[in-house]
Amino acid sequence: MSIADDIVIEIFRHNKELPVLLAKAIKHKLGISTGEFSKKAGIPVSTLYKILSGERDPNLRTFRRIITTIHEIESGCAKKKKFIAVICSRGVLDEIDQADIYTGKEPIDVKEYAVTTIEESMIVAIQAEKEGASALVCAPIVSPTVEKIVTLPVTTIKPKASVSRAIEQAAKKIN
Repeated sequence: MSIADDIVIEIFRHNKELPVLLAKAIKHKLGISTGEFSKKAGIPVSTLYKILSGERDPNLRTFRRIITTIHEIESGCAKKKKFIAVICSRGVLDEIDQADIYTGKEPIDVKEYAVTTIEESMIVAIQAEKEGASALVCAPIVSPTVEKIVTLPVTTIKPKASVSRAIEQAAKKIN
């Protein structure tokens, strides 16, 4: 049985806590650092640290990435898949409900990069390109600049519905 299978069994059959099991699996059984695991899994290191500390439970998509990454590392077949880097705030990333997208050929992973400043967006865009991203998706405030510093296709988020909701909420607050 694999390390990932053991983790799932321990959590669901024996009601053990994920943080302890995951920390042991990453450091002792797989023999890699938390940062390295974070990169391989496409999970922000801050999110992984919160999961390992018990401060946050992973959503289903993140849990699947953790288990898949453990399987890939364990089997030595961590192949380079195409991925689209989504660079934006944690609040926006939390609304994404897909870990990959099918375009008719092969699935393309969606890898999240949480940022809080424009400067951080620039740094992360370069990092995503170095990690092998096939394209970038980012906020309108940073996309023109990001397009100048990377050679990847850049797509801009156009949040029509959320902007309309925000305007309505602002109107309610002043009435």
